[in-house]
Amino acid sequence: MYEEFFVERLSSLRNQKNVSAREMSLALGQNESYINRIENRLAFPSMQVFFYICEYFQITPQEFFDVKNPAPGKINQISEEIKNLDDIQLDTIIAVVKGLQHKPK
Repeated sequence: MYEEFFVERLSSLRNQKNVSAREMSLALGQNESYINRIENRLAFPSMQVFFYICEYFQITPQEFFDVKNPAPGKINQISEEIKNLDDIQLDTIIAVVKGLQHKPK
């Protein structure tokens, strides 16, 4: 169960970042087929490499496993940008987000 989730989440986050499995493998200091082997269920990372994977995506382990957050890297980026807005701008962002959440009939 968790293995399947892990593989799907890794693949999803990698695709969101728009990097190849080879590129990510090398960035993690692994051989060029490492991520591909994980995604093909032929290998599973050690805890240490899992932490490196989270660092690579700039997310926490908790965010990696948060099924309600499909794009934790983007949410973190939005969160950082929002910190620079004033009250009026924040009210506008809140209104936009609320408007996006309503589904058309």
